[in-house]
Amino acid sequence: MSTGNIHHRSSRATRHRRRRSPFKRSFCEKPRVDPQLRRTFDKIGVPEPTPFCPDPFQLESLEKIEEYDVLVSAPTGSGKTWIAAQAISRNLSKGLKSWYASPLKALSNAIYQEFCENFGTDLCGILTGDRKENPNASVVVGTTEILRNQLYDAMHEGVSLSTDLVILDEAHYLSDPERGVVWEEVLIYLPSRVRLLLLSATISNAEEIAAWLVENRKTKTWVVRSEERPVPLEMLFLFPDGLISPLTSRKGLSPKVKRFLLSDQEWNSFRRLDFGEIIACLREVDLLPAIFFLKSRMDCDRALLTCHRVDRPEDVRERLGSEVREFLRKYPHLEGHRQKNVLLDAAVGSHHAGQLPYWKVLVEKMMVRGYLEAIFSTSTVAAGVNFPARTVVLVQSDRFDGREFSNLTATELHQMTGRAGRRGKDNIGFALVIPGPHQDPQLIAELKDSPPEPLMSQIHINFSMSLNLLLSHTPGEVKDLLNRSFAAHQELERGSPFQARWNELHAGLKRLLPEGKCDTSDPIEVLENILQKSRLRKRAKRLAREVREEKRQKALAEHLGPGTLFVHKNRQVYVTFRVFSEKGRWVCAAHNLRRTLRLKRGEWRLKTVDVRHIRNLLDFRVELHEEDPPERLKTLLATIPLDGL
Repeated sequence: MSTGNIHHRSSRATRHRRRRSPFKRSFCEKPRVDPQLRRTFDKIGVPEPTPFCPDPFQLESLEKIEEYDVLVSAPTGSGKTWIAAQAISRNLSKGLKSWYASPLKALSNAIYQEFCENFGTDLCGILTGDRKENPNASVVVGTTEILRNQLYDAMHEGVSLSTDLVILDEAHYLSDPERGVVWEEVLIYLPSRVRLLLLSATISNAEEIAAWLVENRKTKTWVVRSEERPVPLEMLFLFPDGLISPLTSRKGLSPKVKRFLLSDQEWNSFRRLDFGEIIACLREVDLLPAIFFLKSRMDCDRALLTCHRVDRPEDVRERLGSEVREFLRKYPHLEGHRQKNVLLDAAVGSHHAGQLPYWKVLVEKMMVRGYLEAIFSTSTVAAGVNFPARTVVLVQSDRFDGREFSNLTATELHQMTGRAGRRGKDNIGFALVIPGPHQDPQLIAELKDSPPEPLMSQIHINFSMSLNLLLSHTPGEVKDLLNRSFAAHQELERGSPFQARWNELHAGLKRLLPEGKCDTSDPIEVLENILQKSRLRKRAKRLAREVREEKRQKALAEHLGPGTLFVHKNRQVYVTFRVFSEKGRWVCAAHNLRRTLRLKRGEWRLKTVDVRHIRNLLDFRVELHEEDPPERLKTLLATIPLDGL
């Protein structure tokens, strides 16, 4: 019996949104490791302690920052913060000031804590929307928005920014649709006397950005590149039965993963995502600590509910409790935090922008100290919070950008997986893909080795920017600033895409007009002929489509006799009772074989299915007559082997 191709893969952008949630409550008693991974898992462990030796790209960056603005493009977790710390230390020895700007409050908190330990609390200050401590310190850490506002204030007062070195961490945020304009404004307004150090995840057009900085700041700029991850990465896939397997092979997606995605298992194996059980599974194979990337703050908080008390050495539990109590003595308003018990008992935490600022500081501190087994986070951690883990867990291949869900980009995936593998603490890092309703393993496999997307200017004029500029600039100066933007540089270098398209159309029109039979001296007639030709072409295409669709529907209807089985676009199998035409469309009355056939007022309750919604016919048919007695008809339908379809 041939079933035909009953599994249809819809477009990547939408197919995972239509899947049913695939995790059942208890998905594995004991995890199993694919034999292919034995050598890889043998590498798990802590490397032998060795004296720290800077990488060549780190030394090159420190050498060049003496004379150049420096753009460092290197993988996440490769040690870019070390470059910043050394540059700041060198500045302090010369009596110079430094400003470290990051995109996130959480990252600012982590960096501030690190700098306080390195340079001393009296030399460090922090400025975020939540914290303001020692703002005139020699080393100031804050968000990029705060730095931009200080530049606005300095321009308004006619003074220069009180710093000698600006470090822009996560510089690839220049391309962020919502916040990229802030990075661009800082780079435009920053006085050329201030040395600039840009730290970024790997970007593909670093030289283009450097050329713009040279043009805009009139300073020398040096690009430092590093493509090598400090800790190797292995991509894994977790099957419902607890099997951990490689996600990819030499030819793309692993054959085992492909078979799983093409089977009914994917749709029926899981019922509920139990993070507590997944953590237990990872604990069994020594893949903790882990960072789970979830799509929303609510998901991060809900994930804690599936995590229960774990057995840990008593001395570890006591040290965790002692450090938490010590922290809460400084910040007593956190004493009653509803997630405190799960932090202490289950050794997990939720980390996102909706948390109280100092609660996030506590979670970050406990993760860095090694007390937590897992954290559940939104993209906050991926964007740069400095606590990588042995494993990152991906439960979806899309993200919400503030307006809609869209597929992850290569840059976003690289940032997430860059958290896998702790330099000096892991020989190897892992990214674990969990199948689910919002997961596309094929996309993840493709993005894994894809180059990052080039950075594009996101500058745009709004009321706030216009007002701030006019407070300190004349209209002519404002125009000059906009002409200095990265957007203007890209348009000048690449040419406007609209202008290029216009030139292409204009050239094509000039080439075609001599062959036309209209009066080319009358531009109105030329335009009318072009529009009429366009309308006729569209009408002809529409009619051709309608004819093809009508033929297809008619041919399909001819094969849809009573008793024919077909697969609906909703992936369910139906049996046909009768076919008829309704409002110019071929439709059939059919019954979903996974439901109970019922009578209502002496008539069978059937679904009216437009034949356009039929995915394909199955090579299986039963002798069905609608007028047969109900019991005989039900018995007949019960004999259809659905499991074999």
